[in-house]
Amino acid sequence: MRDAAGGDAASYVSTNECTRNRIHYHGLLLMYDSIHPNAVSLTAITPVAPISRDAALRLIRCSDGELPELLAAARAAKERFKPGIVTYSRKVFLPLTNLCRDYCGYCTFRRDPGDPGAHTMTPDEVLAVARAGEKLGCTEALFSLGDKPELIFPEVRETLHHLGYKSTLHYLEAMCELVLRETTLLPHPNPGLLSAEWIARLAAVSPSMGLMLETTNASLLAPGAAHDNAPDKVPAKRLRTIEDAGRQNVPFTTGMLIGIGESIEDRVDTLLAIRDLHERYGHIQEVIVQNFRVKPTIPMAHWPEPSLGEMLRTVAVARLLLPDVNIQAPPNLSAPYYEELLDAGINDWGGISPLTPDYINPEKPWPHLEQLRLRTEAKGFELRQRLPVYPEFLPGVMTKPGLLSEKLAASTDRSGFARRAA
Repeated sequence: MRDAAGGDAASYVSTNECTRNRIHYHGLLLMYDSIHPNAVSLTAITPVAPISRDAALRLIRCSDGELPELLAAARAAKERFKPGIVTYSRKVFLPLTNLCRDYCGYCTFRRDPGDPGAHTMTPDEVLAVARAGEKLGCTEALFSLGDKPELIFPEVRETLHHLGYKSTLHYLEAMCELVLRETTLLPHPNPGLLSAEWIARLAAVSPSMGLMLETTNASLLAPGAAHDNAPDKVPAKRLRTIEDAGRQNVPFTTGMLIGIGESIEDRVDTLLAIRDLHERYGHIQEVIVQNFRVKPTIPMAHWPEPSLGEMLRTVAVARLLLPDVNIQAPPNLSAPYYEELLDAGINDWGGISPLTPDYINPEKPWPHLEQLRLRTEAKGFELRQRLPVYPEFLPGVMTKPGLLSEKLAASTDRSGFARRAA
């Protein structure tokens, strides 16, 4: 189907038009129930193709008056992909170390040695938090950490030597194995840039892992920009890690950070870079659309935050560019109106912890799980608890015999969701 400007766009072709209304929007045709506009008929909507870059750029710039139609198209695409449910992962957040060699302009997580709050968790601390989360029904141990701090800080090398490890990644590997062996939680590490060798090593002790692409705009590495003095934020390096994970069929979470100085075109191009890798390797289990939030102590303290409208447009376009990929947006970063993200086509809330704070955004508490359920149900969806690895990626992970497969088998129900009730 061609749009008015002659460019390619997604088409939604009705197979049962008699009781439905049509919305034509920049080359998008979808059908919706005029009596129950939130109920999208799966038999009435068939996606022909993901939208093109040109279509995405037009849609992401839509006016406020056109936005409802864009959201309707995105929600229809979500319902075709995973009808009726929205998922989340009940997790504990383990900030293994907040020492980091990168100095991103938006980050309050990182510390230098000697800074107030600088800390590397001990094995006993890791296990204590994991066991506490286990009692609360958590199934994910999210490991977040600074990127290779030992390369610039001798104090970190001393700490690692005292703990008995050569590097931060060696220590992470051991802590993933400890949690996997001693608890029912499943590790999901976010360690920064990784070599192919380290991807393989971590994949032996975790069913999935992640690295935010954030943006494809390399100009944000310039002096005074968001990634100034952040050598691990070079887009080409991050794309290489994501691709290396694809070559090894590792279920991978990635995503974008909007509002850090990138353009509208950058947002679309970041999503397209992720789509290109997924089309080649099929390993992108989840794409996160995360919005920058101002904090008083960061270099970007006076930077404007993305509006809710920007988030809705970006999420909706992400859904239409990636119609068969899980799309997530953190609810705590869009409170108090986070349920509106469901209208833009997300099918997942990400990790929610009943125990630990969001150490990356500590000023933004997680929603209570009961409140999350109520708001999700009010939008017409059932809330389901998943594991850190999505159900459709479980078979590939469980083909390898060993402790990881045994733990996964014990944690999943017949549909691939967490055995524990949401």
